[in-house]
Amino acid sequence: METDQTYLNGVAELEEALPDPSAPVVHVEICQTPCSTVRANVVKERVRAVLQRHKLVYGDLTMTEFDDTFMKEHIKSVSICDTDDISSAHKGKKAFNLFDANLLLHVFQLHEGGPGSEEVDDDDNVSAASHWLMPNADFDGIWDSLIFDSDVKLELLRYAYTTLLFSDKGVDSNVISWNRVVLLHGPPGTGKTSLCKALAQKLCIRLSDRYSYGQFIEINSHSLFSKWFSESGKLVLKMFQKIQELIDDSDALVCVLIDEVESLTAARKASLSGTEPSDAIRVVNALLTQIDQIKRNSNVLILTTSNVTEAIDLAFVDRADIKKYIGPPSPPAIFKIYHSCVKELMRAGIISPPQQLLDLRALEVMRFAENNATRHSLRLRELAQRSVGLSGRTLRKLPFLAHALFVRTPTISLEDFLEALSLAVDRQHEERKGLNSED
Repeated sequence: METDQTYLNGVAELEEALPDPSAPVVHVEICQTPCSTVRANVVKERVRAVLQRHKLVYGDLTMTEFDDTFMKEHIKSVSICDTDDISSAHKGKKAFNLFDANLLLHVFQLHEGGPGSEEVDDDDNVSAASHWLMPNADFDGIWDSLIFDSDVKLELLRYAYTTLLFSDKGVDSNVISWNRVVLLHGPPGTGKTSLCKALAQKLCIRLSDRYSYGQFIEINSHSLFSKWFSESGKLVLKMFQKIQELIDDSDALVCVLIDEVESLTAARKASLSGTEPSDAIRVVNALLTQIDQIKRNSNVLILTTSNVTEAIDLAFVDRADIKKYIGPPSPPAIFKIYHSCVKELMRAGIISPPQQLLDLRALEVMRFAENNATRHSLRLRELAQRSVGLSGRTLRKLPFLAHALFVRTPTISLEDFLEALSLAVDRQHEERKGLNSED
């Protein structure tokens, strides 16, 4: 009887310790300092205790300064992430109590080294790919800087989680098929390549308990075609043999990026039409065969991008589990991009004194009425509407160009900077018209 009661007490204690399934799940990413050797579980316990003393949190939050002595010494930053997803799942409630939330803590350290080069031709020193250890300082912050009109970032995260789940559960891939291939397509400058790099970084952080480190390989498609055409197929084979060696380490998550994949598929079409040597067909066929082989491994994800949708070979398109169009940003997305740029210039002291900028939700609540509190935010919204058609890459450059071309002082007021930004937007549209008229 005592044994039964002891067992029941243990079950009660366990149930009490389990997280409430109805509570919001909060991802907390903890960047450990490069020199720290403290174990991840110790870092998690300390950070959890500190976070749960907070009453309410509103939206995403990154902390880089700490009162706690341990955190000052061992932690570079603590980021609370994906709160927009929490808000949509809990009837729009933006604020949540960290004490009541299910905290998923991810501890990682950034690799400081830049990319290495993977060479597959010993004679010509052909660089077939660039190679990073992940998570890497080169990709730090890219994920948060990317702004899209759709929930493509969260969709890709969920896709990656599902590929792991199906592998872990032993789902028969002959019955239910998935290829671990993502294709992002759309016009240049919309953030496709950056999104692939940011996704690899995010997965290496979120899966840090499962994989000790990550490998990111960016394949140079143009290098696959040797000046000696008969050797090109061998280059593809050698490159993927090196990738397979990385995949064979089960402690590593391997993400392979093939940028501008249409350069390969277009070559195959040209070969079939007789305008290119038949070796191009062998190269592309070899590439597709290698992709089919490495997808059998559970620790690999193949990311591809294309600027020219019409040129993508159907045999490759058929292999992609997700085919996502990434287009130019809409006015609301442009506003968010500009908003983040202005906040960064305020943080750096270039726009001074710092002033409050309202987001679109706050402006909507105030029915876009103009007053002293909304004037600058409405001006930024008007600039966003005038910037439609510009790529995300261009939009991120415009604050820099505004200062370089139209500001004569190291610091500037917000009102004057918005005027300079307006001139930069007009200049950009004029330059685009000039280039189009030449065509």
